[in-house]
Amino acid sequence: MDATFWRTLLLFSLTYLGLAIGTIPGMRIDRAGIALLGATAMLVTGVLTFEQAFSDKCINYEALVLLFGMMVVVGMLRLSGFFARLTGWFLTRIQTPRQLLALTIGLSGLLSAFLVNDIICLALTPLILELARKLRFHPVPHLIGLATASNIGAVGAITGNPQNMIIGIHSRISYLRFSAKLFPIALIGLVLAYLLIAWLYRRQLTAPVPATSPPTLSRGHPRLQRKALLVALGTVVLFFALPSQYLAIIALTAASVLFLGGIKPEKLYRQVDWGLLVMFAGLFIIVAAFRLHIVEHWQVASWSWLLDRPIDLLSLVSATMSNLVSNVPAVLLFEPVMTAMPETNRETAWLALAMSSTLAGNFTLLGSVANLIVVENARREGVEVSFLEYCKVGVPLTLVTLTVGIAWLSLARY
Repeated sequence: MDATFWRTLLLFSLTYLGLAIGTIPGMRIDRAGIALLGATAMLVTGVLTFEQAFSDKCINYEALVLLFGMMVVVGMLRLSGFFARLTGWFLTRIQTPRQLLALTIGLSGLLSAFLVNDIICLALTPLILELARKLRFHPVPHLIGLATASNIGAVGAITGNPQNMIIGIHSRISYLRFSAKLFPIALIGLVLAYLLIAWLYRRQLTAPVPATSPPTLSRGHPRLQRKALLVALGTVVLFFALPSQYLAIIALTAASVLFLGGIKPEKLYRQVDWGLLVMFAGLFIIVAAFRLHIVEHWQVASWSWLLDRPIDLLSLVSATMSNLVSNVPAVLLFEPVMTAMPETNRETAWLALAMSSTLAGNFTLLGSVANLIVVENARREGVEVSFLEYCKVGVPLTLVTLTVGIAWLSLARY
C-alpha cells in the first residue's frame, strides 16, 4: 500500500470523526466547514486532482440541483405564509392536545415526504410552538412528534431528505415505484409515533386551560400562496409522472418559475441552506477519494455475508453507520456495496438503505439535522428538549419502525 493510501485513510478518518462529533474542539466550525476542509485537504495533498474532484464521477450534481430546487420551492411556500395559513385553518378545529399531536405528526409526515424534512421542520417549528402556547398545551410532546414524524414521513418519497435524493438518482428507481414500496412503511410509522408519544406523555396531553382569546394567525400573501402551491403541486405530479432522471430538471424548472416576479430574489436566496449544499459537495469529494484509493482494495464483491442479505443485515448495518457518522455520509459509503449487489437484489437493497438510514435518524437527538432544527429553534423560544427526553421516544420508536420496515420489504412482494 502506497503513501496515497495512508494519506487518504488519515484525511478520511479525521474528517468523519469531525462529522460524527459535529465540530472541531477549540474551533467555531460546523459540519459544512469540516466537509469543506476535508475535501480541500484531499486536493492539497494530491490525493485527487482538481479535475477528478470536480468531475461528475465525484460530485453528484443532479442531487445538488434537486436539493437546491426543493429548497426554493419550500422557501416560497414559507415566505408566502402558506404554512402559517394552513396551521391557522387547523387551529380553529383543534380542541384537545391529542388532536394537536395528531395534526402535527400527520402534517409533518406528509409534507416531509415530498418537500424535504429538514426544511419542513424549519417552517413548522415556530408555528407548532405558537399553537401550543395559544392553546396552552405542553409543547414538548408536539415538538418531539414534529421531529420524529418528519424523519418517518421522509421515508415515503425520493424528495423526503437528501440521502433519499442521492439514492433515487444513483439507483434510477422511479419516483412512483420508490413511494409505492416505502410510503406504506411511512404511514405505519406515523401511526406508531402517535401511539407511542400519546402513551408516554399521557399526563401532559390532558385537557388544557381554555385559551383567553381566539387564536389567530396571519393570512400571508394569498397571490403568492396560490403561485407557490400551484408550482409545488405541479412539481410533485411531474415527479410521479416522469422517469427519475428528470427529477433535477423538474426541481430546477420549478425554482426558476418561482423567481419570475412576485418577490425579491434575495429573499428566496436566504431560504436556501447553502451550508448544507457545501457539506454535500465536500462529502462527495471525500467519499470519492476513499472509494478510489481504499475501497478498491476491499474486494467488496466477495462480501457474501452482506450481499446475500440485502434487507435485514444491510438495514442494521446502515442504521448503525447512520448514527455513527450521520445518514448522508453513511449512504455515500454504501455505494460500492450497492454496485457489487447482485442485480436481482439491487433495487431492494437501495430501498432498504433508504428506509434504514432515514428511520435511524430518530434514534437520538443527534441522529438527523431535522431533530436539531426543531430543538434549536425551540430553545431560542425558551422551550428545552433534552437529549434524554428525546431518546425516551426516539430509541423505542426507531427499533419498532425499523422492525416494521424490514418486515415490510421482506414480505411485501409487488
